[in-house]
Amino acid sequence: MTLPHAATGSRPNRAVLLAVTCLGQFMVLLDNTIVGAALPDMRQRLDTGLTGLQWIVDGYVLLVAMLLLSGGVFADRFGRKRVYLAGVAVFTAASVLCSLAPSLGWLIAGRIAQGIGAAALSPASLALLAAAHPAPSERVRAIGLWAGFSGIGLAAGPVAGGVLTDAFGWPAIFLVNLPIGLVLLLAGRRHLAESRNPAAPAVDLPGTVLSVLGVGVLTYGLIESGARGWTSPVILTSFAAAAVLLVAFIAVEARRAAPMLPPRLFRRRLFSVSNTAMAVVGFALMGSSFFFSQFFVDVQGSSVLRAGLETLPVSFAMVVVSPYAGRLAARYGFRAAVTAGLVLAGLGLLALGAVHASTSYGNVWWRLAAVGAGFALTLSPLTGAAIQSVGPQEGGLASGVSSTARQIGAVLGVAVLGAVVRAQQSGGASFGAGLDDAFRTAGILTLGTGVVTSLWLTKPTLAGRATAGSTQTQAASFHAAEAGEPVAVPPRMAGSGRRRRQKRRSRTGSIG
Repeated sequence: MTLPHAATGSRPNRAVLLAVTCLGQFMVLLDNTIVGAALPDMRQRLDTGLTGLQWIVDGYVLLVAMLLLSGGVFADRFGRKRVYLAGVAVFTAASVLCSLAPSLGWLIAGRIAQGIGAAALSPASLALLAAAHPAPSERVRAIGLWAGFSGIGLAAGPVAGGVLTDAFGWPAIFLVNLPIGLVLLLAGRRHLAESRNPAAPAVDLPGTVLSVLGVGVLTYGLIESGARGWTSPVILTSFAAAAVLLVAFIAVEARRAAPMLPPRLFRRRLFSVSNTAMAVVGFALMGSSFFFSQFFVDVQGSSVLRAGLETLPVSFAMVVVSPYAGRLAARYGFRAAVTAGLVLAGLGLLALGAVHASTSYGNVWWRLAAVGAGFALTLSPLTGAAIQSVGPQEGGLASGVSSTARQIGAVLGVAVLGAVVRAQQSGGASFGAGLDDAFRTAGILTLGTGVVTSLWLTKPTLAGRATAGSTQTQAASFHAAEAGEPVAVPPRMAGSGRRRRQKRRSRTGSIG
């Protein structure tokens, strides 16, 4: 996503813009975590099984993942204010549809529409903020405030979801977006200034369509395989169709002048490794958190409200640790931060695989906190590694690809770990059966990725430590990545002495 030129406006107008963009992002991040708390109630009231719950989550995440990069281009090309307000309107209307959904099908349709709205709202909100703060130091501070305030939605989601679901039922978690959306539409129309980038590339419509269809059909096969069987003709056909569509996507992107996802970037080892690791992070984090509330309700017998409170250590640890992740990467190198984070998260997931119905919460909460803290340590450094592997003009694109990789991993994590659980439930076991296998699978994959990534990041051909300017933005990037939008990267701000030291490290291949 390019950061162009727009009128900066007065400081009072900037304050209103900051409030509007923060509140919009807060709404999206709140929705990311509030749904998990309501899944047990949805299962009972909608009379659905694990497959239905998977579609409720993946219907949203899939659209965010596959429309994210296009959303940034739309905002730059057609106007950030216009795209932001359109995203808010779609997200709000979809939230109302979700709350009024009379059946599972209608709820999934509403979640898909929410994903479309979020994919427009999130990158446009950050682009509006960046365009209003052309000075690098001001932009970094504004992004930090934006990330810090909107990130409160992560911690508030499980608690708000538990309270609202316990008091009014699951539809209430979506209705909470209605007043927020109306305030944003009224304030945004009146106070936001329009800006755009005349040099923005054309929208890659063929690439967008092929990517949505390819990943969507693959997700369908993974989720529905539990109900239909892996050898079902429908499932085998879906996997074959997904392969054809994804190969066609790669072929189309290789021939386009301005592709949505330039294949040349993946020839850079650091870029490929960091994005592969980011996809695994999304897989393990989203795939495991899908089962957290269900574990407390179905295995340990907690109420929906109590389960929402019991899952809080994950998001709380992420909010607390994430601002320090970029700084640790700058000081000790990407390798140290990413490896430590993946090992900590992997061990936490393996520890969760050992809990059972009689395990006291005092012996559970620290495992959840380890998972949250571990993944928080990896997100900003992985985004920073992707940014550093490309040229200064491609930083926004690199961060967007990194966020997209994480979201694709999240889609597949819910689908694959759901299939692991379904395999255990096929013999008529209770709904909570197989959750330990899902946690252990995610833990083993995370630990393995930590080892492999550590080995690859020690190659002497890779770039060195993060610079000070990019690191300050990376510290905020976790909150951006949580909703899926690219992080706007300001020009580097390191002093000349610091740059000379970093060049010396880069020449010697020092990663940490």
